[in-house]
Amino acid sequence: MMPLVHVLYENEDWLPPLEAGLQAEGLEYRLHEVWRGSVESLRAPEPGIYWNRMSPSSHTRGHLESVGLTAEWLAWLEHHGRRVLNGSRAFALEVSKLRQALALNRYGIVTPRTVLAVGKDEILRAANTFDGPFITKHNQGGKGLGIRLFDSTASLKAYVDSEGFDAGPRGQLILQQYIEAREPFITRVEIVGDRFLYALQSDTSGGFELCPADACELPAQAPDVCPADGSAKFKLAPISADDPLVRQYLALTKGEGIDLAGIEFVEDRHGVRYTYDINGTTNYNSAVGRAAGIDGMREAARYLKRIAAASHPTELRDLPQTAS
Repeated sequence: MMPLVHVLYENEDWLPPLEAGLQAEGLEYRLHEVWRGSVESLRAPEPGIYWNRMSPSSHTRGHLESVGLTAEWLAWLEHHGRRVLNGSRAFALEVSKLRQALALNRYGIVTPRTVLAVGKDEILRAANTFDGPFITKHNQGGKGLGIRLFDSTASLKAYVDSEGFDAGPRGQLILQQYIEAREPFITRVEIVGDRFLYALQSDTSGGFELCPADACELPAQAPDVCPADGSAKFKLAPISADDPLVRQYLALTKGEGIDLAGIEFVEDRHGVRYTYDINGTTNYNSAVGRAAGIDGMREAARYLKRIAAASHPTELRDLPQTAS
């Protein structure tokens, strides 16, 4: 029989496309909400394959415990030999922008200058080391929450001293070189397993909260439209699997144990592409998927099925091959 798929999740709004993909591929699954629960070290987890869908922005939905609890779940699952999509190595990157920058650097991928600082004095001291504009973001971020642009240490100090200052869920603030884009968009490359799916462009003219999931978009009646001006917020990008940067991304995901990822870069006025974010809990925009002719969640389900087949070849040898 097909191994049961266990989905570790926190955000119910992101489940419908995922469940549709699993159902389309005939996969049985069970949902596990990871904002409460317990872990017993000697008790073996249920058999099956586990899919980590924990988001680093879970604290913004009142689930302050979810990231820490997920880390313990993953250690427990892997100790007992369970296969996890986006396991502990991938999750360590998911919840740390600094570790993402380090991983990108290991594979020769150009990144903006990145500094992590804790404490107001250290944040201002780090800001003084930047020659030009810089942005701040939470080290454990998600959806672009908390991103702010500053042109000087003085302007940052006014924010740091204000009541609205927020250093993020762990008090770790990232200061990062601001890259002035050639055009007002960023590009996100979607990867499943060892395969490039497609790339999309996200319009940044309305801000930096760029989660591509339909559930994240406003207005609800037009999920692929930018609220700022009514234009398409997400568009298919003209990038192929042969792009040298895509090949670097594939080497990174393979080397760092990342099964699924949406990796983002911005291109400056000189044509230099700076990569700044790795999204392990990737979501897919339906409008872009239709333009590419690819259902991202269904491709993820197919990848999961291939893993299951490799792990249980006898039980799965007669499974039908499905098509879109």
